[in-house]
Amino acid sequence: MRWIDVPPVWLIAFAGLAWLQAKYLKLGLSLEGGLTDLLSGVLIGGGLLMAVLAVVEFRRHKTTVVPHETPSSMVQSGIYKRSRNPIYAGDVLILAGLILRFDAVLSLVLVPVFVWVLERRFILPEEDRLRRTFRADFARYERKTRRWI
Repeated sequence: MRWIDVPPVWLIAFAGLAWLQAKYLKLGLSLEGGLTDLLSGVLIGGGLLMAVLAVVEFRRHKTTVVPHETPSSMVQSGIYKRSRNPIYAGDVLILAGLILRFDAVLSLVLVPVFVWVLERRFILPEEDRLRRTFRADFARYERKTRRWI
């Protein structure tokens, strides 16, 4: 069951809720329009780009991408110079973009809930593992690089 508790599964679940809301519970609310379509595309594309850049950095450093495993090295280069969690930030952008794409206005509330789930289920435990494994290196990195953006 551990493979189910990974961020992509949570992203799919939240996106599924947004899709269901758009299909069955519109309540006459809509953001439909060309600007919304453009913004949704930018958010989804930007989120995917962030995630790909982050995974490439993990591969360059030959360390795990799996959230529940202890990394063999601490990645601080590339996109990780700007954010300690670019994959999670990318996931949030993708969710926001999908909500706009589905025209699921009521589901915009899912974005902060998704951020909360990511922080509690993944980010805080990962940071604890990094703190225990890399001590001073992580402390320096944490001081100079923001958690999100």
